[in-house]
Amino acid sequence: MTANVTPWWKALKLRQEILSASGQIDDVQMSLFRAVHGKGADRPPYADAGYYGEITHPTERLIDLLAEIAVRVGGGADYLKARAVTRLDQGMGGGKSHACIGAYHLAAHPETLFGTELGQQVADRARAKMGRELLSDLGRPHVVVLPCDNMTPGAGVQEIDGPATSLYERFLWRLFSKDYSLYERYLPFWNDKHKIAEAIHVVNRPVLIIVDEVLDYVGNGLDGANRPELAAQDMAFLRALLDVVNDVPYVAMLVVMIASDADKSALSEAGRDRRDDLNTLLERNGFPATVTEVGDFSDILRRRLFDAEPAAEVVAATAALFEPIHGEKAWAKNVWDAIGADWRHQWKAEVTASYPFHPMLINLAKEEWSKVTGFQRVRSTIRIFAATVYALQQRGKAGGWVPVLIGPGDLPLSDSTVREALLGSGLVEDDRTIANYRSLAEIEIVNHDGTAGTARKQDLGRDPFQWSDANPSAAERAATFVFLASIVGTLRPGRGRGASAPEVKAATSVPDVRYTITDADIVVDGLVHPDRGMSALDIVPGQGNNKPARYFLSTRLTHRMLVSNIRRTITPAERDEVITEFAKKIASSGPFRDHKFIPADLSRPAADVLATGGLDTAYTTRLFVLDPAQFSLRNGMEQTTIEALTVAMGLGQGAQQLPVQWASSAVFAVVNTQRRSLARGMAVEYLARQRALAAPEIQNDDELKAVGTKELSDAKQQLEKSVKRAYQHVVFLAQPDPNGERYLDQLTFDEENLTALDGTSVWKGLADRDKVFDAGQFGARALLHNLRDQDYGKTLSDIRAAFYSAPRLPLLYSGDRDLQQAIYDAVSGGLVSIVDGAGAEVAVTAPGQVNLSSTGLRLAKPQPKVCSECGQPAHEGNCTAEGDPGDGETSGSSSPGGSGESGTSGSSEPGDGGDAPEPAAKDQQVAFSFTSNLLASGDATDKFAALFRAFYMSLDERQISYLQGTIQMVLQAEAAGQLRQRLEELGITATFKDI
Repeated sequence: MTANVTPWWKALKLRQEILSASGQIDDVQMSLFRAVHGKGADRPPYADAGYYGEITHPTERLIDLLAEIAVRVGGGADYLKARAVTRLDQGMGGGKSHACIGAYHLAAHPETLFGTELGQQVADRARAKMGRELLSDLGRPHVVVLPCDNMTPGAGVQEIDGPATSLYERFLWRLFSKDYSLYERYLPFWNDKHKIAEAIHVVNRPVLIIVDEVLDYVGNGLDGANRPELAAQDMAFLRALLDVVNDVPYVAMLVVMIASDADKSALSEAGRDRRDDLNTLLERNGFPATVTEVGDFSDILRRRLFDAEPAAEVVAATAALFEPIHGEKAWAKNVWDAIGADWRHQWKAEVTASYPFHPMLINLAKEEWSKVTGFQRVRSTIRIFAATVYALQQRGKAGGWVPVLIGPGDLPLSDSTVREALLGSGLVEDDRTIANYRSLAEIEIVNHDGTAGTARKQDLGRDPFQWSDANPSAAERAATFVFLASIVGTLRPGRGRGASAPEVKAATSVPDVRYTITDADIVVDGLVHPDRGMSALDIVPGQGNNKPARYFLSTRLTHRMLVSNIRRTITPAERDEVITEFAKKIASSGPFRDHKFIPADLSRPAADVLATGGLDTAYTTRLFVLDPAQFSLRNGMEQTTIEALTVAMGLGQGAQQLPVQWASSAVFAVVNTQRRSLARGMAVEYLARQRALAAPEIQNDDELKAVGTKELSDAKQQLEKSVKRAYQHVVFLAQPDPNGERYLDQLTFDEENLTALDGTSVWKGLADRDKVFDAGQFGARALLHNLRDQDYGKTLSDIRAAFYSAPRLPLLYSGDRDLQQAIYDAVSGGLVSIVDGAGAEVAVTAPGQVNLSSTGLRLAKPQPKVCSECGQPAHEGNCTAEGDPGDGETSGSSSPGGSGESGTSGSSEPGDGGDAPEPAAKDQQVAFSFTSNLLASGDATDKFAALFRAFYMSLDERQISYLQGTIQMVLQAEAAGQLRQRLEELGITATFKDI
């Protein structure tokens, strides 16, 4: 537990420059030019010798360099005990500019610098070299600073260079402190060693010459001037000066020129020749030196970042917190021993040296980062660590969790300054790779506000454990270390590719015994899980304890990685929205006169959404597509949808009973709950690929763009297919028995090629269920079959309305046109009549003359035709007198002789005046109902069996053209099963329940 130990972010005070810059230090790369010539706001804090000494850790090599200069310029007769020319040849970020500024302060402000810890150690080293004390002012040396990275050959800056334009002229102007007469006297002698030496003697003071980044001047600088004579003069001057400095007492020269094997500057052939020439001169006249080494990391960092050293008791107490977990057997066996954690053996000393950083992080920077080509060792490390300590200190002040020691998993990648300092440090050289890792950090680990990222989401979604308060960011810390181990490339110096499993577990450790190795295993397993873990992770399986698994965040499959991670950012609302868009595009009305999409409104009950959806449209067959975000059937999720449809169809009870008139002509397309989940999955895949294709990483790469385009096209096809298949159900209002109750019925498409979004498929499915007539099915006879006795006498307007509002009447394929044609055909065939208000027949000569909107014309049964002569029913031949005896004898005869038996079907009653029977009707409509307890009467059972056998024979011989009815019975379970099978084959929905 850490309650009684002062946390590092309280024990240490960040330097003001870091606080002012919010952790982003602009002056990590010190500028000699600004330190010497900077004014006002451009004058950096380190231009003050006291501040410079305060922030500079006195490394052994820096002390040695400055002591050599101090003895050479201020050691009097002992000047020969120090070298004259020193060359700093370290690569970028090695501290060369920092050393040059220290040398400048040593000569220009010796008394101030000697008042600092650095200056005191320099004085001590000089005293040891000479055997006596240095002069406190070093004899008032004169400093000539030639910052070649801020000079243009042949073009001087008036306020700094005066009339000088060449390197020699600038040297003279500075040497003589802008004394024009002396400048003029020695101006011609740029190649004369004697005159150059004489000029130095004229100053009559010790002289320190600092030439910074000389290759910038003699390399491409002189090439750009395009003045061969200037290049020749400057190179001749440098040759002479390097020789002169070695010969003139009390003169030291410090030259900065990166070694050729560490300098990647592209030079012309002439530039390379000048560099090689200067290299030879420096090797002959100078002594190479460096000012930092790997072991200086921790001290340099702490001195540069914090105002003062931490209290010894705080460091000791912090180190003691970790001892229990270092000694815990499971951690030692599975982690510490596996990663070669040698820092455990001298733990207190290691923490003292690295505080507030964990020795594991310092080792990573010293042993691995510093060996990566392009990593600017001191400069890059300071930037990364300054941003890190600032971000974590701010987090601590805000009450957030901060590690006891900052380990390799504790660099907060959610902070853009930390992330960019890391990616811009030189550890990743390729710009495209930097961009890819920037995306990886946000998608796989943690985003800018700490609310997303694969690892971060695992931490946020984890169930509380005993150790949760001590290690709330375990997955993020593990992922961060994998990230650090991956950005250095395919091979870590001395380690191999990526991070080993024990290293990742070590990065999650905290000084709390409640967090066990088992917990670390669970955290890491979740992070590398193929489904819920980091998708861009390449995993090299382990081979026993000696070769554990390794994890590497790869940018090679950028498109797959982006798709996988964008998939996790898609919200349910976005997912359902794209399904809605596709359903709208796919839906077609077919024979339905209208189709409409009913959008979800999750803020209201489903019943309210339908009740206020404007569904009750007159004289229109309608196909309504319900939004799958709120409506679905089956899988135990359909109750709210059924309740909403019940209300919408006017079947609600009490307050939910709506005045719905046209429910019969409304049909609803509804998704299947299980298939909806499949469609939702495909919608996520589609959206992920759509967004990945729009990402800059994909758009800027033609190959990945082609892959993304193809995958998006495939995902679109799959989504269309899954949305079609999801809309499996059709709901409609049914009333098979005209005298029975209305109820909701359903049609389900089991075939893969059928969908409720297709109005044509829906219509055909409903035709099989007798809810509608298909094309060409509705004629005069079908009209008669569907009319009841009470329908005769109704107006044409009422008949028309009934076909849209009465569920007992099937819907018509072409709507009003079909009804007009059927009525016209029925009237023409003498099957029905159209009469006016007085009962007189109205003639129609074309289907279009059947006025379905009329409230004055009515449909009537056909009236018998009457002979205009005798007033009797219409007949053929001459009219006969009433009671003619020949009438009865011949009306039913079976033979011309009249001796056969009279027929009964066509006989006329005596006195009807007919001389021939009426022709028998071709079809008859039969309607009957019954209720019978067959258990009480065996005779009734036999009679019903005979009735149904006659019914069966009529069906089998195709003598029945139309069926409509409802049968309710109680039968044995085995027989019910057989009946169920037959009904399913017919597509008839039946209700079965145990009694």
